[in-house]
Amino acid sequence: MSIPNLITLARIFMVPLVVWAIASHTMWIAFVLFLVAGVSDAVDGFLAKRFGMTTELGAYLDPLADKALIVSIYLTLGINGDIPLWLVILVVSRDILIVGGIILSWLMDNPLKIKPLWVSKLNTVAQIAFACVVLGSLGFNIQVPTLRAVLMGAVAVLTLLSIAAYLNDWVRHMNSPKAHS
Repeated sequence: MSIPNLITLARIFMVPLVVWAIASHTMWIAFVLFLVAGVSDAVDGFLAKRFGMTTELGAYLDPLADKALIVSIYLTLGINGDIPLWLVILVVSRDILIVGGIILSWLMDNPLKIKPLWVSKLNTVAQIAFACVVLGSLGFNIQVPTLRAVLMGAVAVLTLLSIAAYLNDWVRHMNSPKAHS
């Protein structure tokens, strides 16, 4: 077990703590934990790349940790009424569609290798920035309605674009001649 993988596992174990903090309305704790998770993500990535500690396990754990954290935060904030439910549904549905497409391609004996698209990377940045602003504004009672609205719009638009891009790639892959041989 490499150090980056241990850091990633620690990030996964932080998810219930962040959910607890949001659910108990101690947003400043959720904000701090979210920042720690973000720093740990950067550190494990740096260590893995810089010191040749990349592993196949880490390639699966890292995105799992990121998605577990983001989805959990969005779900809990939505349940609390701190962000609109339509946005939660959009963000979570995107991830379900991607995982469903991967599973379906495996079941059809035509596995799809997922590569992060540029729009997906922008979407992740927007999702993280929005969650950070929401948690920070709630945790420290800072009113930033314009920033929240702009970031929420960016998350919505980039999520829709990401869904379209992944769906396009999936359909193209599944309809390729190789898929029918």
